[in-house]
Amino acid sequence: MITPGKHDGGEKTFLTKGQRETLNTLCRRILPHLEGKADKLSVEGQLVGGDPLVRKRVATALTAFDNPGVGLVVSGQPRRFTRLRAAEQDVVLKGWEGSQLGARRTVFQALRRLIVSTYYLLPESYPDTGYRGPLHSRGVALRHEGPPPGRATDTEPIARVRPEQWPARDVDPRAGSAEKKCGLGSPQPHGRGGDAGARAPSRNKAAGWSVRHWDRGRGAVAAARLAEAGHEVVLLEEGGYYTAADFTEEEGPITARLYAEGGARATDDLSVAVFQGRSVGGGTTVNWMIMLRTPPYVLEEWEAEHGFYGMGPKEIAPIFGEVEEEVHARTVPGDAHSPNNQIILEGARKLGWSAYSGKINASGCVRAGFCGLGCRYVAKQSVLLNYLPRAIVPGARLISDVRVERIELAERGGPAPLKRVFGTVLDRDTGRGHGRVVVEVPIVVTAAGAVGTPTLLQRSGLASEGTGKYLRFHPTSMVLGRYDEEIYAGAGIPLSAVCDEFLKNDGAGYGFWIECPPLHPYLFSVTVPGFGEAHRQTMVQFPNTGMLISLVRDGADKNLSNGSVSTDRKGRTRIRYKLGPKDRRHTIAGLKAAARLHLAVGAREALTLHTGECRVRPERGLDLLERQGYGANQFGLFTAHVNGACRMGRDPATSGCTPDGEVHGVPGFYVADGSLLPTAPGVNPQETIMALSSVLSRRIAERHPTG
Repeated sequence: MITPGKHDGGEKTFLTKGQRETLNTLCRRILPHLEGKADKLSVEGQLVGGDPLVRKRVATALTAFDNPGVGLVVSGQPRRFTRLRAAEQDVVLKGWEGSQLGARRTVFQALRRLIVSTYYLLPESYPDTGYRGPLHSRGVALRHEGPPPGRATDTEPIARVRPEQWPARDVDPRAGSAEKKCGLGSPQPHGRGGDAGARAPSRNKAAGWSVRHWDRGRGAVAAARLAEAGHEVVLLEEGGYYTAADFTEEEGPITARLYAEGGARATDDLSVAVFQGRSVGGGTTVNWMIMLRTPPYVLEEWEAEHGFYGMGPKEIAPIFGEVEEEVHARTVPGDAHSPNNQIILEGARKLGWSAYSGKINASGCVRAGFCGLGCRYVAKQSVLLNYLPRAIVPGARLISDVRVERIELAERGGPAPLKRVFGTVLDRDTGRGHGRVVVEVPIVVTAAGAVGTPTLLQRSGLASEGTGKYLRFHPTSMVLGRYDEEIYAGAGIPLSAVCDEFLKNDGAGYGFWIECPPLHPYLFSVTVPGFGEAHRQTMVQFPNTGMLISLVRDGADKNLSNGSVSTDRKGRTRIRYKLGPKDRRHTIAGLKAAARLHLAVGAREALTLHTGECRVRPERGLDLLERQGYGANQFGLFTAHVNGACRMGRDPATSGCTPDGEVHGVPGFYVADGSLLPTAPGVNPQETIMALSSVLSRRIAERHPTG
C-alpha cells in the first residue's frame, strides 16, 4: 500500500540512523492507522533532491525531538522519544503542539505537515478520505462537476450540454474544440527544460530590448503591451513551461512543479503557509479564477497617501473593462455554483448579509475543480492563453527554467543606463543549475512577485531602505462545516461567490471578506490541525465537509510593517510575518462570521483550525473563538495573496519604487507585479495587478519609445 522508503533501496539519503529512527517513530504516532506500514512511508524521499535548507531544518528538528530531555517530563527519566511508550509519545506530541514556546510549535508543525502530506498525496490514501481523484480518469460523478445542462453562450464562462446529455461522461481534455471555440492557441516556448541554456545566448546585446524576469504570470501583461508597442522583449522565467497535457490533476507531482518551493513555502516560523505559482503563467496558472476590481476607496487611499496618479476610480475603470474582456471574465450563473459556494450565497441570504456571484476568467469551464493544479481543459483564461501569445506574435522570446540571480549596472548616467541580467539555467527535475544566461539591456522590468522582486533587488545591491518592508498577505484562515449531505469541495468551480458584508466594518476600508477554497487531500491534510486518530477522523469526513475561508485586508495598523522579505548572508530568502492588533481582531471576527454562515444553512457544527479543539455548535458557541490562541502555529493561517514589499511611493525609506513603478535611484529598472501594491487591495489581486501592469507598461513605452 505504501511506497517503500527511499533509503531502503540504497538511494541517496541525508538523515542519520538516529534521525531516521525518530522520523519512523513519528510516522507511527502521527498516522497510527497505518499500523506497521508507517515505516515504509517515503517521507525522507520527499526531501531528497529538494531545498538543502529544508533538509537541514528537518534533520535539526528530528535531532531536537529525540533529545533525552524530552522524555524526562513524561516518564521521569531522561529517555529518548523513540524509547517512550506510545501513550507517552502522544503526550510529548501534544505538549509540543500546544507549547508556549513558539520554537517548539514550529518544530512540531514542520514534522507533522511533512508526514501527513506525504501520505495523503498517495493515491493509496484516497479510500481513507473518499477522495475521487482526477476527473479526466473517472468521468463526471457529481451534480456540481462537468458542464451543466443548457445552451452555451459567450455571456457565461461555463460549457453546457443539452439536457438529455447530462451528466456528461469522460470529458476529453485533449479535444481541440475548446481551443477552437476560444480562438486561442497554445503558445510555443523559446526555451524549455534543460535545453534553455542551449537556446539562450551566453551574452546578448541589443539596445532596444526590454528584459523581464517573469515569475508571477501578470508580467505577461506588460510583456504583451511592450511587444505590441514595438519593443524587442525577452522573458526569463524561473519555472518550467507547461501546457494542458502536463496538467494531470495529480496533486503531488503538479504541486511540486507549479508552486514555489514545491508548495512548501512558508514564513520562517511556519506560522503562515504561502502559496505562490512558479511556472510560465505564474499565479494565473494555478489561481481560482475570481476577477474582482480594486475597491474605489482603496484606489483613493493610494492616491492620497502614496502618490498614485492617473489610476483613480474613474481613470482606471476602462482599464478594468479592457482586462476583463481580454481574459473573458464573466459572471458565474446561478445553476453552476458548487455546494461550497452555495453555503455563502444561501447563508448570507438567511442572515441578511451582502454576497454575490463573482466573475471568473474562463471560457468553456467544465467545473472540474482542479484549477489550483492547472487547467487541462483549456478553459481557464490564464496568461498562457492570452497575453503570452500576444507577446510572442510580435517577436517576444521566452526562456523558461532560468532563475535571475542579480542585476548589475553596466554603466551609469543617462535616461536608461545599460544593465546586465545574470541568470542560472535550471534542471527542471532537480532544480540544480547547469548553465548561465547573461543579457545586457537598457530596460529591465521584473515581475517576480512580492518575494522574488525584493530579494532580487537586495541581492543586486539596488534596494532602497523601504524594499522588503510592508509585506501584505490577506491572512486567511478556514472554518470547516460538518454536514449530513455530501459537499465534496474538490469538485466544481472553486470560487464563484463572495460575501463582502464586513469588508468596510471599521470605517477605514479595512476588515475581511469570505470565500471558499477548492480542497484536495494535500492541502486539507496540512491545514487540518492535530495528529493521530483525531486528525484521521477529520480527514475521513472530507466528502461531507464544507469549507469557508475568511480573508483579512491586513495593514489596518497603517504604520506597522506586518511582514518583511529579506535575504540572509548566504543569499537565502527569509519571510517574516505577524498579525497586527487590528488585523487580529478582524481575523477573529472573520472566523465568527464564517461559522455563522455554516450554522445558518444547517451544518451540524463548525470547526476552526486551532491546535486545541474548537467546535462551534449553537450560536452562543461563537464566544469560544475569543478564547483561542492566535499566536504563531496556534491556528491554521495561510495566504495565496502575497503583495507589497516593494511598494510604490514617494519616499524611498518606506517604498521600493516610484509611483511609475521605477526602482528608486535606478532609471530604466521597473517592477510590474503585486509587490508594488502600497497596501493590501482588499480583494483577490489578479485583476488589480493586471490593470496596474497595463497602466505602467504603457507609461514605460511612452517614456522609452522605440526607434
